[in-house]
Amino acid sequence: MRALAEAGLDPDGLRRADSVTNDVWLTNEYVVRVNRDASMRLYREAVLSQVLPHEVGYPPVIQHGGEMGSDWLLLERLPGVSLSRAWPQMSTDQRRRAVRQLSDRLRIVHQTACPRLDGLTDVPQLLIPAPTGAQAVAKLIEGLEKASTFRHVDAGVTGDAIAMVENLAGALDPFDAVTVVHGDITFENVLWDGQDVTAVLDFEFARPGPPDLDLDVLLRFISLPHLHVPAEYEAQTKVEDYADVPWWMAEDYPELFAHPRQFDRSRLYSMAWDVRELLAFPPNEPLHTVHRHHPYRRLANVLRGSSYLDRLNGAVILEF
Repeated sequence: MRALAEAGLDPDGLRRADSVTNDVWLTNEYVVRVNRDASMRLYREAVLSQVLPHEVGYPPVIQHGGEMGSDWLLLERLPGVSLSRAWPQMSTDQRRRAVRQLSDRLRIVHQTACPRLDGLTDVPQLLIPAPTGAQAVAKLIEGLEKASTFRHVDAGVTGDAIAMVENLAGALDPFDAVTVVHGDITFENVLWDGQDVTAVLDFEFARPGPPDLDLDVLLRFISLPHLHVPAEYEAQTKVEDYADVPWWMAEDYPELFAHPRQFDRSRLYSMAWDVRELLAFPPNEPLHTVHRHHPYRRLANVLRGSSYLDRLNGAVILEF
């Protein structure tokens, strides 16, 4: 393995590990993560690793290298497994403890000033730092206008989405926070050693932003956890096992949910994620037949008030 060789380390025992996003290899002492697209997002993580407080538990970085289309990160391996892997077998008390500890670590992340990330603009949500929400959603509106030209996208849907974005944009005022947002806070990226949360991992999608931006991915994960784990334990990953998590987190980190327009902000965050994915994966069939988890369908659900956010907000959603 090139990364280990460049660092002068022994590759004995190197084996591939399950991963949702990157190529990952393990030895008994090291983790090698490889990103195969042009985003250089592991370089972003290498930069951020230099400012993360010790209390976050992020593992020591040994080396970063590679080039666009194949950048890699070599880290010390910490004991434990992903929290999502352990979750099905954990007791209620263990789960409650894990959420409390995750909340504490996430609060520390959100208090950390984000370093300059020049040129690293590939982030999950189509939102840009700006003094006002109307300015922050400009890229999202551009994305919706582009999506409206796709063959199987109804211009009426994108028109309604633009109207909703413009109507809700003020909920983001101002959108210019300079502290770190993790960007991909699923339980896949939290390490559990059997008794405690020991680390928050994988900051490759991190960015500066308001702390509640991390609710976007977190609430997606809680609502549809089986879509965010490796195939090896997808069948054991049940949504009902996560039903208490948002309420526990609201107890442990209440300020994350405290904005008076939190639901509006969360809907904007969700749309900003879904439109980015819609641009990357245009539908090949109309809305009424497209897969229920396709970003086009997810966007339409937000407009209809039938999304996972509406369910968490108390709406009764009928599944068809």
